[in-house]
Amino acid sequence: MSPGPFSFGAIRAAALEGREPPPLRSVASLKSYRWFVVGTVCIGAVMGQVDASMTQVLLPRLEVEFDARLSSVSWVAVAYLLALASFMPIFGRLSDMFGRKLLYTAGFVLFIAGSALCGYATTLPWLIFFRVLQAIGGALITSNSVAIVVMIMKPEERGRGLGLQSAAQAVGLGAGPAIGGFILDTLGWQWAFWINVPLGIAGAILGWFVLPQTGNPSKQERFDWRGAILIAPALTGFVAALNELHALGPTSPILFACLLVGIVCAYLFVRTEHRTSAPLLDLALLTKPAFLLGNLANFTSYATLFGVFFLVPFALVRIYQDTALAAGLRLSILPVMLGLLAPVGGMLYDRLGARAPTCCGMLICIAGLAILYFCLDGVAANLWLVTLSLAVIGVGQGLFISPNSSAIMSAAPAGETGQAGSVLNVMRMLGMSTGIAGASTLLALSLGGSSGSTLDLPVTALVAASRDVILLLAGLAALAGLISLIRPGGAAGRDAAGGNRDPVVE
Repeated sequence: MSPGPFSFGAIRAAALEGREPPPLRSVASLKSYRWFVVGTVCIGAVMGQVDASMTQVLLPRLEVEFDARLSSVSWVAVAYLLALASFMPIFGRLSDMFGRKLLYTAGFVLFIAGSALCGYATTLPWLIFFRVLQAIGGALITSNSVAIVVMIMKPEERGRGLGLQSAAQAVGLGAGPAIGGFILDTLGWQWAFWINVPLGIAGAILGWFVLPQTGNPSKQERFDWRGAILIAPALTGFVAALNELHALGPTSPILFACLLVGIVCAYLFVRTEHRTSAPLLDLALLTKPAFLLGNLANFTSYATLFGVFFLVPFALVRIYQDTALAAGLRLSILPVMLGLLAPVGGMLYDRLGARAPTCCGMLICIAGLAILYFCLDGVAANLWLVTLSLAVIGVGQGLFISPNSSAIMSAAPAGETGQAGSVLNVMRMLGMSTGIAGASTLLALSLGGSSGSTLDLPVTALVAASRDVILLLAGLAALAGLISLIRPGGAAGRDAAGGNRDPVVE
């Protein structure tokens, strides 16, 4: 019999033997116990999305605090997303082998430590390093959350359980910019990270006392260590080259070295995944046209979304002299509209299939970017139109993301839904990283002979550079729409994972 979670024996068994403690009997015996589990998972969902969206509002302030160029500041966001993309499939696989409860709870501990250290960082390189530590904890949480909900809920209740988790993510994504802006205007940038600490402590305690034991994990299964070692440098090499293009110059040996590392590691990773019997990511799924095109659209749509998330705070603060709070409130409109329209996109997918809502969603997104292009002119009277454009972009993304995710999952065989979800998440995170890196590089290049910073520049130069970035993002949105138009199949139907249409699937 396992010792209770309050006992020293439970802590010792967890630390030395990797044994998961049972939940509190008083909680596990409740008829509504499974909803307590969903609520516990929702804490991680809110915390992760608040941090991801709040960071975008923080970047203009960090440019001032550390007197750094755009390419350096953007690594605060890019490094976090790359680490998430690299570690999520690793921890997802390890959780299948060793259990989810301990790894999920350990994720909160690492996230708390990384968040606290981020606030104490005295240099930008240290801040970026601690963001990676924070992301490793986030990957432990994210790679287990959906599986825990699916494990605890009855089949007929899984949709509601996953829907609550989606709602928590949408709340976090929408609240993050406003919370970040308020903190920057009142407490200082360090508190944007320290605010995670009490929420993370609550998540860790509830995870220890509430979450169920995994059951019988498959400890004898093989783990793809070669793939785990290769995935991070493969992803980082390409994104680093894109992000540092302006800072290093197109002929820089360091830039070529980054590209070479990315190419070599990507080749070795693909070869490893094809040869191993238990791959980290089943790349054979990408041979299915519907799955491949859906993930390409997934990549480009999230590159567009997070390119906007990166650009708009700089534009609002530098061009319109908005306070951090005002900029955060305006930016919050985008994820709020995304969250509100995501269920509508799911309903349209059920009736019409993926092609119609995804194409319409990207057309609406392009319309929002067009409004942003013409109205982002530095004239205060047009600021409400800039805000309107963010709402329109959010509507378009909300209509796109949910049907596209469902189409990706339904294109995978029934027994491959876990692997399909891993590929989907990696492509999403890579798209986010690429969008931020691409927007940062183009913004710096468009500012011409400046030091790669947006500080102390004429408004006209900032407006022109911002419009160049908006054109790039509109091109990415058009590409996502075109891919959606040519994707095979268009019939309506539920996805193979049980109808999961999270606006930001973990």
